[in-house]
Amino acid sequence: MKLAIHHAKTSFSDRWISYCDQKNIAYKIVNAFDNDIILQIKDCDVLMWHYSHGIYKDVIAAKKILFALEHAGIKVFPNFNTAWHFDDKVAQKYLLEAIGAPIVTSYIFYDKKEALDWANQTTYPKVFKLKGGAGSANVRLVKTKSECLKIINKAFGKGFNQFDGKAYFLDTIIKYKSGTKSLKQVVKSFGRMFVSTEYAKLASPEKGYAYFQEFIPNNNSDIRVIIVGNKAFGLKRMVRNGDFRASGSGTINYKVEEIDVKCVEIAFQVNKILKSQSIAFDFIFDKNQKPLIVEISYAYSSIAYDKCEGYWTEDLQFYKVKFIPQTWMIEDIINELTLNE
Repeated sequence: MKLAIHHAKTSFSDRWISYCDQKNIAYKIVNAFDNDIILQIKDCDVLMWHYSHGIYKDVIAAKKILFALEHAGIKVFPNFNTAWHFDDKVAQKYLLEAIGAPIVTSYIFYDKKEALDWANQTTYPKVFKLKGGAGSANVRLVKTKSECLKIINKAFGKGFNQFDGKAYFLDTIIKYKSGTKSLKQVVKSFGRMFVSTEYAKLASPEKGYAYFQEFIPNNNSDIRVIIVGNKAFGLKRMVRNGDFRASGSGTINYKVEEIDVKCVEIAFQVNKILKSQSIAFDFIFDKNQKPLIVEISYAYSSIAYDKCEGYWTEDLQFYKVKFIPQTWMIEDIINELTLNE
């Protein structure tokens, strides 16, 4: 048995490689963008690639390569069940609605007139989102009908750039005041108002659809629960000062007693249907304190979860112990290979 690992900075690959070295698991590092990548991994049983929503060539190539290999019988991480909906909130809406998961009510329009008609009769506020973006990027609170109509006209007109430099700068200032960003990062974010990201330079504007979610008030935080295989871990993310968004705030509570176990239970139940190798669920609560899923993702920052106090198993037993979830990913895929032999 041999693994192929696409190595990239700030990805899971550092921990995958370290674990393989520790356990004497055969592997080789590959560049998935090489033209002959399919030939390169002919002697491997698995391709593991933590691809990013923020790297343009990852976005346009990763799913094609991974799913082609999976179709040919090669084990991959992430596989189709895990990643087809990654960084696509509209796809997640359809998926979660189809399986009857408890979600925040959302609305998608592909016709301008239908969207405008809805905007003229709905209540406010609503939350507008582009289908892609993490850390609360491309998310805004729409407080009035006139603001909503303006957004819809833009969505079906010139569209939205993939990166909003002004919003990024203002968000960094908020985080600086809360102590989660440095002055150097504020200065750098100021420059982003004039020099966009490489991704935004290459990607086309988002247009031709309008996506909204209901605004659920009185949430000063959200709960993120991540499942890898048959284990779950989580944390509470506090809402930013003067904002409604928790994702990307940088203010995190790791105490296990702060995590509603109902969220963990729902996450396990939903993933029994989704069958994801790795999946993060973001939860908020309605007025009756019922957990609702906002969105899902297969990937997340490794270091953000190193302070988690432990993990749950499927019977909701909690084990207070340090762990590295990236090692579970390798163990799970090796176990799957062994069972199929």
